[in-house]
Amino acid sequence: MLSFLPEHLDSYVGAQATREDELLAELASVTRNETDLPQMMVGNIEGTLLRVLVRATQARCVLEVGTFTGYSALAMAAGLPDDAQLITCDVSEEYTVIARRFWERSAHGHKIFLRLGPALETIASLDAPIDMAFIDADKQNYVSYWDSIVPIVRTDGLIVADNVLWSGRVIDDPASQDEDTAALAAFNEHVRRDSRVEHVMLAIRDGITVAVKL
Repeated sequence: MLSFLPEHLDSYVGAQATREDELLAELASVTRNETDLPQMMVGNIEGTLLRVLVRATQARCVLEVGTFTGYSALAMAAGLPDDAQLITCDVSEEYTVIARRFWERSAHGHKIFLRLGPALETIASLDAPIDMAFIDADKQNYVSYWDSIVPIVRTDGLIVADNVLWSGRVIDDPASQDEDTAALAAFNEHVRRDSRVEHVMLAIRDGITVAVKL
């Protein structure tokens, strides 16, 4: 997992987070050993942050864009009341098979509802107000996800976006940026100018933006 801290400080920060649940630790190990892109998984620090935000907002309906192997969904579901729901969107059967295996073993798995298919179509079909949304999917659609999600988030609800620093490349010369980097730089500027939210960018892992709907 990428960090912008020196290794010894990063280890210290990690040690201060709530200890990783055994099932989440096993899922992390399976993701590292059985997938080709384990760096796409959020780790315990970010997973704990997401769960804390779910609890702090007393969320009952969470939307996630980008499931991967289900670590972040399971981390957030643990912060939800027993009768709440987390809707998670992805297009990959391969990765979400792993997610389903672990959700089925969790006491919180019944709160998670996977929607396979384009996330923008899933978002358009939702009619309930969302208490919190987490964006962690294909970078070139971040602005579209944001603009689809903000209107359906309740006042004082949260929108969280991952990878907003992109290994620091978002501040590179635009002429040298690849498509994903340019898309994330454009997303960051889009959020900065969005008067519908109050927001802050955190230098945690690969950068996380947290915004509250006004």
